[in-house]
Amino acid sequence: MRSPSGLTRRAFALGGAAGLGASLAGLPTVWAKRTFSIRVLGTHVTLQEDLRRRAEADLGISIHFEPGGSARVLHQAATRPESFDLYEQWSNSIRVLWQARAIQPIDVGRIRYWDDVNSLSKTGRLSPDAGLGRGDAPHTLVYAQRDGTLGSNPTRNLSFLPYVHNVDSFGYHAGKIPRGRPYETESWGWLLDPAHRGKVALVNAPTIGLFDAALAAQATGQVRFEDIGDITREELDALFKILIDLKHEGHFRGVWSSVPESVEMMRRDEVVLESMFSPAAATLNGDGIPCVYAAPKEGYRAWHGVMCLSSSTVGPQRDAAYEYMNWWLSGWPGAFIARQGYYISTPHLSRPHLSEDEWRYWYAGEPTRTSLTNPVGQVSVPAGAVRNGGSYQRRFAHVAVWNTVMNTYEYSLRRWSDFLLG
Repeated sequence: MRSPSGLTRRAFALGGAAGLGASLAGLPTVWAKRTFSIRVLGTHVTLQEDLRRRAEADLGISIHFEPGGSARVLHQAATRPESFDLYEQWSNSIRVLWQARAIQPIDVGRIRYWDDVNSLSKTGRLSPDAGLGRGDAPHTLVYAQRDGTLGSNPTRNLSFLPYVHNVDSFGYHAGKIPRGRPYETESWGWLLDPAHRGKVALVNAPTIGLFDAALAAQATGQVRFEDIGDITREELDALFKILIDLKHEGHFRGVWSSVPESVEMMRRDEVVLESMFSPAAATLNGDGIPCVYAAPKEGYRAWHGVMCLSSSTVGPQRDAAYEYMNWWLSGWPGAFIARQGYYISTPHLSRPHLSEDEWRYWYAGEPTRTSLTNPVGQVSVPAGAVRNGGSYQRRFAHVAVWNTVMNTYEYSLRRWSDFLLG
């Protein structure tokens, strides 16, 4: 029987995982596939229990999730590749992991749906007239080059599997802040507006929260960056002087390190405005809190999810890891994460798993005729609503900067620490 994701347990045992089948020859099939597990390290964004259970059911293998804050899991992955088989986070992780030799190249020939992966991951654009955005656009990092570097020249080896992605901004409580107009009045500068003093939070991630703050400072005219994707030491000093002064004035309520934490800060009315990831906005709306996920006139901070294969993972476990990677692109998982506001690199494979109204709202930027639920079944989108920022293509045509590890990365870590401790 074919599973809803398009994979079969028999295909797993006899097809893509030929090495696994050979190593377990002669053993009872179901028992044999359950004798080992793959370990997935990452954040709460994708390491969700419903996904884990569905993957186990579809693939017939045991899967262990270890979610954590982005800084912690990146440090673990870079220093202890033996502690995981697959790593899930964002493209700003790649340079760090690749240089640390913590991950191994992924063979394109073993990615069943590679030809279905759309142009964003391969060229940086969904439409010919879209801007690329500053910083580490995913197509500049996805291919492992023959000289050991990463680049956009297509090869048969990938540094990561392209899968989940989105454009990020900030969320605001529409019951406390008048609703703005997408791309016209909604602005990153709101994060630094004195009107919200004491009710603002940033994400505690130097390669993410730093850009939220930089976009806000630039929007208010307090700092000008020659290249916001490659901020200089002098520009960082100017930015952090502003942030530390604001912190001393009590402007920031705090920082958060996980999606559940950000949800609780707004749910408890500690903040009215904060750095936010899309699942947090979906959760808050499902709880009846009118959280708007802004479409800033300055453009979004974009990110691309990366699934990386540990340099320590070999043999049957590596075969199982490839099957899990293929599962993520096969259709059902992309539909699941669409309901929390995320996109997948193979959207046409996920479309059959979405209702027509879900596709209209999440991908097409058109009004939904019925109310929509988030992944846990709560109504998060009322009938008649249009996604803030519009369609998939329109949102990715407004990228200001991608999550990036800059040339000043080490210095930015020190300055971020100054901000946290200052």
